[in-house]
This record gives sequence, C-alpha cells and structure tokens, in this order.
Amino acid sequence: MTAMLMVPVGRAQADEFVGGLVGGLIGGAIGSGIANQQRNKARTRTRTVYVQPRASSAQRQQAREIQTSLNYFGFNAGAADGVLGGQSRAAVSRYQGYMGYPATGQLTEYEKTMLLGAYHRALAGGVEVNQIIAKSNEGARAILIAQRDGTTGSRTTGYAGLPMAVSEAVDEVADSSDPSAEQLLQRSGFIQLADLNGDGNTDYIIDTALAGSSFWCNASQCKTMVFASTSDGYRRNDMLLHAPKPDSFDCVGGTCQVKAAPAAQPEGNTMMAKAEGPETGATAGLTLPVFNTAPKQKSLSSHCSKVNLLTSANGGFTTVSDVSNADFALSEQLCLTRTYAVARGEDMMASVQGASQAAIEQQCDAFGASMAGYVGTLGSKPPKAVLNEVSGLVLNSGMTPEQLRTTAQICMASGYQADKMPAALGGALLLTALGERPYAELVGHHLHGGFGTEGNADMALAWYEVAISALDGGAAPVFAPSQAERVEVLRKAALGLAGGDVAMPVPAAASDTTMPVFKLAE
Repeated sequence: MTAMLMVPVGRAQADEFVGGLVGGLIGGAIGSGIANQQRNKARTRTRTVYVQPRASSAQRQQAREIQTSLNYFGFNAGAADGVLGGQSRAAVSRYQGYMGYPATGQLTEYEKTMLLGAYHRALAGGVEVNQIIAKSNEGARAILIAQRDGTTGSRTTGYAGLPMAVSEAVDEVADSSDPSAEQLLQRSGFIQLADLNGDGNTDYIIDTALAGSSFWCNASQCKTMVFASTSDGYRRNDMLLHAPKPDSFDCVGGTCQVKAAPAAQPEGNTMMAKAEGPETGATAGLTLPVFNTAPKQKSLSSHCSKVNLLTSANGGFTTVSDVSNADFALSEQLCLTRTYAVARGEDMMASVQGASQAAIEQQCDAFGASMAGYVGTLGSKPPKAVLNEVSGLVLNSGMTPEQLRTTAQICMASGYQADKMPAALGGALLLTALGERPYAELVGHHLHGGFGTEGNADMALAWYEVAISALDGGAAPVFAPSQAERVEVLRKAALGLAGGDVAMPVPAAASDTTMPVFKLAE
C-alpha cells in the first residue's frame, strides 16, 4: 500500500513562489555585489610619486660656488642659484672636456676639488698667479691646468734661447709693467747679447728703461741687469745706467761694473783764461777760470702767490671789458688753471692705494724726465708736430689711454705742488695729445711766462689757439667751467699778446727749483 503525502495545491504553489522570490532577491544581491566589486577594481589606479629630498643650505651654497667657479673660467653655468640644472650640467661637461676628464655632466669629488681649488687660487692672486696667466694664451683657465698639474708660476724652462736666470728676470720686469714678457722680448734693445767677459759665451744685458715703467728708474737713469756667464751658469749684476751698450761694462768672470768715465773736460760754459802780460813771479803760468752761470729757474709757485695777491687787491679776476694788461690777464688764467689742476690731481692721489706722497712724487719725477725731450721742442716746433711726437709715445707706451690720462693728471698736480715744471708741463702735453685739447691752454701759459721752457710769445699764441678752437667747437671746459666769459678773456688777452699791445708784465720771482729724487717701490 502506497502512502502519499497530500499537500494542498494552493500552499505548494505559494511556497514555491516565496522561495523563488527569496532566492531571486539573494541571488540578485550577490550578483550586484560581485559586479560592484569588479567595477571598483577596474577604477583603482596605482601612482608612484618620487619626492626629491630637500637640499640643505650647505649643499646649495656649494652648488652656488660650483656655478660661480664655472662662470669665472668661462664655462657658462647661468645664474648661481644653487640648483645644478641642465645648464649647469652642460657647463660641467665643458669643464670636464677642457680638463681631459670624461664629460659626464656630474662632478666627481676630485674634479670638484680641482675646480674650486683653482677658483680660490685665482681670487687670491699674487705674483705666482700673475705669472701663470702671463705665460699662457689661455688666460684665467691656465690656473685650472696649473692646479691640475700641480705647477706654480716659477719657471722650469726659459724663454726660447734664453738661460733660466735671464728668463726669470724678464718675468720680474714684466710683473712691474704693463707689457707682457712676450711683448718685452719683442722690443728692440730690451735684451742685448754680447761676450762681455771674453770667455767665448754669450752674455746678456736687460735695459729696463724699455719696459716703459718708472718702477725701475730715477730721474735720469734706469736699472740695467747684466748676466755674465760663469762655469756654473750666469751671475746677475744690477746697476743704474742710461742707454747701456755692451762697451759700457768691464766684466771679469761673473762680475761686471760700469766702465770708468773719461776725465771730465771743462764744460762749454767754463773757459780757462790765461793771464796776459809777462810771466813773472807768482803770475807765471797762472790760469784763471771764467764761469758762465746758468740762469735761475723761475718759480711758478712764487709767481702765482704774487698774482693772487694782486687779483685780490683788484677785487677779482680781469674781465673781458678791462683786459688792459694782457700779460697780467694771462698770468691770472695760468694761476687759476694751476689751482684747478692741483685740486683735481689731489682727489685722484687720494684714491691711489698703497702709495705715499713721496712715492707719487718720485714716480712723477721719472715721468717728467721721460717727457723732457718733448718739452724741449716747444720753442722750436709748432703744436701739431709736437703732438704727433707725443702721440707716438702714447702708442708705444703699452698703457691704456685711461691709464695715461690718470698718470698725466696726477703728475701734473704733483709737479705744480712741488714746483717741478717738467712733470707739470709734461702732464699738460700728454693730456692734449690724448685728445683733451683744452689742456693746450696750459702749454700756452708756460710758453708765455717761460715756466719750464723758454718763453716764446709766437708759440704761446699757437697753443692758445689750439685750446680756444677746441672750446669753440664744443669741447668741455676743463678749467673753471662755471666762468662763462673766461674763454673770451683768454682770447682777448692772447690777441693783445699777438698784437704787441702788452703792458709791463707782473714781476715774477726767481728762485732755484729743488728737484729731489725719491726711490719708489711699486
């Protein structure tokens, strides 16, 4: 007998419906959850961020120093901002290539040490650094090579064909003058060769006068270095001499001296007069000297003191309307321009580092001596010819126009202060040759008054015309620029001088001019 469980149809269908509903809800929830998880997985992104560690202040400072050093030696690293970016790395590569290192753009510790060491060595300067630079065509970069190779400025080989001792002396002269050693060697007469001691070997004479620097000279002579050959090299002999020649010296072995001068003959202005009449007793053979004394040099300082007193007594400088005494009007202008020249030069002297007043005077004494030849032609040559000759000095001096201008202004002031006309007049000449034509007025004043040169009214007028023409052409006044009518006073007085309508000049005091010579160490 089969037993059967009978379930009512309505209930079974209901349970099935409910079970299906529940199962559908659960399944849908599960499916939805799985789908959401998949979508969330698809949206997840992984990003790796690299954060550069912040450079310390010390690191940035060193980076700036590296950039500054690269820039100093001509490897453009851009602004020294302490960040070694692309431009700095390119500069490092160029530095490495120049030094023969692998061009990686990244400095090794050794390469950095070489770079910074050379930079600080260059900043320190000194004779050694100057010699390194002077002996190379690389300029400051030569210090990099010297730093790498451990070399110094001391020579290990001489200049071509010259012994070591002579080469070192050439460097010594070059260190105290503007021309380089190579330029000095090209100057005719700077080094002379001869067998001075008769041993069959070449000896050498260095004439420092041709270096163009007053460091080696006094007012009339310059140091001459004579190198005489010995069994173990060369011995140096230093002596003061003007225009040395091989026959100027007596040399025995390594020792040389200047040949003794021949016995002095009576000078041209001294005559030995023999007494006339019978030679009896004490008068027999009596010879009497007759001396022609040289005229005393006029003192411009004393002259200007008197002129200034008269100017004060007259109530001021001569004006255009009352130029009745051309000589006195020109004397006033001379003393006025002298005052301006001294004031300007004193300001410049104050800025000269490490030089005393005595040292400056000594240098200017030598300057005046070097200009004496040109000053001596003022009475016989027109301005154009004199200025052409002085222009030749400018071109061959080895100095820049600005250096020459500074020297001229300082020595002009020094000369006026010390009443040394060669330096004062030489400075005015040099400034005029440098293109500052208003300074020609001073040359005219000196020729008019006979200060530092023979008086010559015609030549004075020619120099006045140079200055006046320049001022008429728009040149900037160099003396008393606030006195608008000064040029007209100068013009009228000069014309009066030319016409011969000149009143008696203001008397000028005459006195001996002392010219001390000081040795200056640069």
